[in-house]
Amino acid sequence: MSVIDISVPLRRGMPLWPGSADFRLEGTALTVDTHAGTHVDAPSHFIDGGESVERLSLETLCGPAAVAGLGGADTIDAGLLSSLKLPRGIKRLLLKTRNSGLWEEAAFNPGYAALTDDAAEWMVEKGIRLVGIDYLSVQPYKKPSSVHRILLGRGVVVLEGLNLASAADGEYELICLPLRLVGADGAPARAFLRPLERRGTK
Repeated sequence: MSVIDISVPLRRGMPLWPGSADFRLEGTALTVDTHAGTHVDAPSHFIDGGESVERLSLETLCGPAAVAGLGGADTIDAGLLSSLKLPRGIKRLLLKTRNSGLWEEAAFNPGYAALTDDAAEWMVEKGIRLVGIDYLSVQPYKKPSSVHRILLGRGVVVLEGLNLASAADGEYELICLPLRLVGADGAPARAFLRPLERRGTK
């Protein structure tokens, strides 16, 4: 069975969120921001008293997931999500947008596609337990943190910095393994997909 690596390589010169520590690998010493490249946000990233990354459930991070292509949309709202034909009972949703092409750029691009508040509420209402997106944040640049707060405050794991360019729409097994950093509000992750047989839609 084929495996699709949806992780962004950690390297010098990769796009980083403004203000993040530069990536450095010198001999055996590594310096990397916990929210660089492909990474998981823990609730404590925005929620006071929220769980840190080492407490995230592997049962949530790994399991059946749907990749949903959203074309060239700039804004991901509840209406757009409602139009998707998703597998019944899906709990992990990976949003494939035009963002996957932004990884070819050296600099951070603030014009990435992101979620609206009502999209985050839609995720919660539909029982989504993990949402992934193919750039460095699920919410628009320089906007209030409400998208993160809605998701993380309701126990939805946020997986950011994916590259879904090689993943067609459909159902997969997601394996997402963030570093087990005690007390951290996020961690770099290796994430990959294995195709599954398609189930019915809702």
